Amino acid sequence: MDEKPSARRGPDFCSLRYGLAVVMHLSNLSMITQRVSLSIAIIAMVNSTQQPAPANASADGPLPDPSGPSGELHAETSVYAWSPETQGILFSSISYGILLTLIPSGYLAGIFGAKHMLGAGLLASSLLSLCTPLAADLGVSLVMVIRIAQGMAQGMAWTGQFTIWAKWAPPLERSKLTSIAGSGAALGSSLILCVGGLISQALGWPFIFYIFGGLGCVCCLLWFTVIYDDPTRHPCISLREQKHIVSSLAQQPTSPRRSVPLKAMARCLPLWAIFSGFFSHFWLCTVIVTYLPTYISSVLHVSIRESGVLSSLPFLAASTCTVLGGQLADFLLSRGLLGLLTVRKLFSALGLLLPSLCAVALPFVASSYVTTVVLLILIPGTSNLCDAGFIINTLDIAPRYASFLMGVSRGFGLLAGIISSTATGFLISQDSESGWRHVFFLAAAVNLFGLVFYLTFGRAELQDWAKERTLTRL
Repeated sequence: MDEKPSARRGPDFCSLRYGLAVVMHLSNLSMITQRVSLSIAIIAMVNSTQQPAPANASADGPLPDPSGPSGELHAETSVYAWSPETQGILFSSISYGILLTLIPSGYLAGIFGAKHMLGAGLLASSLLSLCTPLAADLGVSLVMVIRIAQGMAQGMAWTGQFTIWAKWAPPLERSKLTSIAGSGAALGSSLILCVGGLISQALGWPFIFYIFGGLGCVCCLLWFTVIYDDPTRHPCISLREQKHIVSSLAQQPTSPRRSVPLKAMARCLPLWAIFSGFFSHFWLCTVIVTYLPTYISSVLHVSIRESGVLSSLPFLAASTCTVLGGQLADFLLSRGLLGLLTVRKLFSALGLLLPSLCAVALPFVASSYVTTVVLLILIPGTSNLCDAGFIINTLDIAPRYASFLMGVSRGFGLLAGIISSTATGFLISQDSESGWRHVFFLAAAVNLFGLVFYLTFGRAELQDWAKERTLTRL
């Protein structure tokens, strides 16, 4: 049934729940900059202007840094002999770490509270980012270990956010609040890709990790100060806002659950539709986030500074589209123009189909600088419309288990990211031109599969297994 939520409204942007969304926005921004730092720094770390390696050189340690005539590298930074295959493994290693902690952290956050678990994950990720340059000098294996550990920390910090929104977000504001928080990831990608090249050229690539690791530590202070698990326990919330949130979620099951109905979940096709959407969405997004600087540098033949600036534009568009998509989705719902299921499927379709079309077109316009840049901007921008679709669908069908299911959903997404990162590194190492074509065609095919599956089986009503059971004692 295509349900239309009640049009009841409360205090809007000048409210504490929007303040929480902004703090989550900054935290997500910080984490994604730490995750993407390697993607922009690696252009300098393995710069193609380096001299051929000596016969006895090791791929683990640094090579002498020739500051050639291009002047791209800072004089005191090291250059490493890491092959495209090695780079692909390094890029995907953080996804392995996230995958290890997504599900358990989502479950535990739902039981013990998300504030401290998420804050600890953010702090650990920030400290590990600060250690990355030293790890690179000690060997590629240690960098891989650091990235996996950083992924485990970020896995703790990503999924528990939905535990907080399950108690803080009124149904008619879910798309707005989650899109404001989630847009931090796209804006963070834009920021790191824009200034990363400038930092690398002016100070050396290690400062990319130092600056954004330090930024994460600052965000931790905000997190522990502002974020609370429950609006009824926040010391600064107004009585009016607290009543509005509590009353809007009055019919939503909120009691603690000691067990998870795994068998019922495994048989739930609407849940598998969400999982397929995550898998498809993350496949293309991971390729873009991880390899965009490399693609721009190799296909458009621009410098590291220009590559960073150009790479930032798609994610600036993605951040904007995330917020606007959330606003539009809640507008359609609050005015009763479309039902909840229609809104979820509409934004899911736009977020999977449009970037697929752009990706398929990319190999055919590689000779056109402007057209290539426009398509690269459109891919992340249109892809993030999914944030008002299946991304938050678990809050509709199973709010009691939203955090756990978000962990499982992101697990499917991270699995896609691991496969796509490794496959992309392999494909482009065989032949750059045909390799990129195969990468984008494969991503489009995966997106279309996820779209068809979600449109067929996606639902928006509360599932029976997610309803609170009331026991009657005789």
